[in-house]
Amino acid sequence: MTPGTGGWTLRRRLLITFVVAGALTVVIALVTATALGRVINRNDDLLERIGPARIAGYQIEAALLNQETGVRGYVLTKQQTFLTPYEDGTKAESKNLASIRSALKGNAGLLRDIDEFEAAANAWRTRYAEPLINATRLGQPATTGQDDQGKTLFDAVRDATTTFQNDLTSIRNNTYDELQSAINTLIAIAIVALVLLLIAGGILWRALRQWVLRPLEAIGTETREVMGGALTHRVEVDGPREITALAEHVDAMRGSLVTALSTAVAAQDRLKEQTDQLAAQTEDLQRSNTELEQFAYVASHDLQEPLRKVASFCQMLSRRYSGQLDERGQQYIDFAVDGAKRMQRLINDLLAFSRVGRTTGEFEDVSLDSVLDRALTSLGSTIEESDAAIQADPLPEVHGNPILLTQIFQNLIGNAIKFHGMAPPRIRITVERKGDNYEFVCSDNGIGIEPQYAERVFVIFQRLHGKDQYDGTGIGLAMVRKIIEHHGGRIWLDTDGPTTGGTTFRWTLPVPSSTEGEPVAVGGAGTESDA
Repeated sequence: MTPGTGGWTLRRRLLITFVVAGALTVVIALVTATALGRVINRNDDLLERIGPARIAGYQIEAALLNQETGVRGYVLTKQQTFLTPYEDGTKAESKNLASIRSALKGNAGLLRDIDEFEAAANAWRTRYAEPLINATRLGQPATTGQDDQGKTLFDAVRDATTTFQNDLTSIRNNTYDELQSAINTLIAIAIVALVLLLIAGGILWRALRQWVLRPLEAIGTETREVMGGALTHRVEVDGPREITALAEHVDAMRGSLVTALSTAVAAQDRLKEQTDQLAAQTEDLQRSNTELEQFAYVASHDLQEPLRKVASFCQMLSRRYSGQLDERGQQYIDFAVDGAKRMQRLINDLLAFSRVGRTTGEFEDVSLDSVLDRALTSLGSTIEESDAAIQADPLPEVHGNPILLTQIFQNLIGNAIKFHGMAPPRIRITVERKGDNYEFVCSDNGIGIEPQYAERVFVIFQRLHGKDQYDGTGIGLAMVRKIIEHHGGRIWLDTDGPTTGGTTFRWTLPVPSSTEGEPVAVGGAGTESDA
């Protein structure tokens, strides 16, 4: 044990150690913050005050040369256009003087230089430039005395500019030297801090080894001897109070090792049983996941094959025993064929619904006019049989999957034709750009949908009519919503429009980034399909 600290607790020893290290860290942090503040201040002086002031000073010199050139050109040519450099130079001079005063606010010496320069420049203009311009306008020639006076006054302006630039350069050099000094100080502090950190780390490591590691190693040695079978061996070590207390606790545990061993064996058996149960559950879960992954294949192949056989054999029975079955028997066969076909359509629709966003390909730039044409081609026979007429505005180009986008129009137009009233179906498709989205409208003159069903129609398997009235699986609009949301849009039933019958669906699709800011063409002849 360290002399003079034998009775100290480990907590007290560590507290004193960390207090000393913390105080040293605070001192280093304060010194570092001071040096860093100097670096930031000197850097701000160079970048935000001295630098802009130097640039403005050079621009003032250029403005003065423009003024002198403009005056000389006007005197020689007597053309008003030659005064433009003089007038522009005067404005530039005023602007840059204001910039310099703003940047050098608080620096009395440089502001005094600027005042002297401004006074010299004003003297040159009021005593030479302006009188010479006025005399030239009156047709009076310049005299030798005026030229000498103008040269003297302009030299005074140059001297004032030189004085300002020299003083500013001197201040810049001093500031730069101070910046370098602050940086060097910061580097030195960092080196000293690193050295002190290494020293403190070494001291802390030695203290921890002396106070903690060696006593713990001794406890470990004693404990291993007990674990080797020497249950009567006492566990005793020297060190801080916490370590000796730990040794006493370990020794107290020694007396209960025999009983604990039997308890541990029983606990181990229970743990093994639980582990086996967990492994079995994990295996069941993996098998369940595998079965779920095979469901899509089963649904698309193995499940449909029996349905096709049922429908095929029922149709064969109908043809083979045609005329031999009574009306009820034939009706039973028709029911079986119809049920098998509806089940096939339901499975196909469910598969298509589940594949949206997973196996339908990448997005690309798609012309919706072409998409609409493909949808109308697919519905060609339905359109012709129902005497439907479809009118559409010119549609924009969007970023999406052409197959899925075709299903949107095919489902909406197909529903409009299916649920038509007494009159032939009349369907209208329009589009309007609203901000970053295109808003599409599909309206028809059909039987309409009550407002209370505005959300229900988009729920899978939710039908508003019996299958004996209208054929279908109840998946179409749910798939349309899923496709549109997959493309970043939304769809809703318009219940706020005029109550003149029919149904109106509205949906949005994002405007492609390449066409942002360009108007979309709406109205016009559009596309018309009239069977």
